[in-house]
Amino acid sequence: QVQLVESGGGLVQAGGSLRLSCVFSRTIRRINAMGWYRQAPGKQRAWVATISSGDSTNYADSVKGRFTISKDNAKNTVYLQMNSLKPEDTAVYYCNAILGDTYWGQGTQVTVSS
Repeated sequence: QVQLVESGGGLVQAGGSLRLSCVFSRTIRRINAMGWYRQAPGKQRAWVATISSGDSTNYADSVKGRFTISKDNAKNTVYLQMNSLKPEDTAVYYCNAILGDTYWGQGTQVTVSS
């Protein structure tokens, strides 16, 4: 079992940047799939980005070139650097991990004003 705690959300103007953090309650060295999802008001939760234990990354087309997922094994933390933010990026952002079961954090709100 693992607990995930996100932070770093907030209000930012369009074109701005934010960095989200997700701290895990255990080592992440052997967790093969960790990622970020987001849920906008009235919409389903959508995949944003994934990183593997070997640092392979994948991104949704909507964020490719603007967002970067990374991790720090020593800090048991996964990050999401978000640049060139757009109003349509407004959502609650969730960190997740797959270790047999799927685990989720509580979410952090990101609001991008136009």
